[in-house]
Amino acid sequence: MSITAGAPIRGAAVAGHNRISTQALTSVARAAAGEALGVPAQGVRAEWSDDDGLLALSLVTPIGIPPLTTVLRDPARVAGFGGAIWDRAVAAKAEILHRVTALTGAQLSRVDIRISGATVHGGGRVR
Repeated sequence: MSITAGAPIRGAAVAGHNRISTQALTSVARAAAGEALGVPAQGVRAEWSDDDGLLALSLVTPIGIPPLTTVLRDPARVAGFGGAIWDRAVAAKAEILHRVTALTGAQLSRVDIRISGATVHGGGRVR
């Protein structure tokens, strides 16, 4: 018996294995971190470790910030970027964990972020 690609089986168990490679997980994690912190995914380093059967994600990444001269003239620009660097990193942990879990189905126990630098962006919304 064969199943065509156009006829998915809904609600039925199908024998076999599904595996997501470490490379695919890493690509998803880098993209999620890049979006959350306002930097290109290529600049994000991601490493995985075992945490009692769950996955722990460690990220090393720069963070996007407004030009400092702009902040001196208009301190509200910091809010337009999501707040202080510390607050953004804390909020990004939950966002990255949720997004990686939703996209991959992997069970993450935690996300650790180390900010390695800053990338200056001229944009940013004032809220």
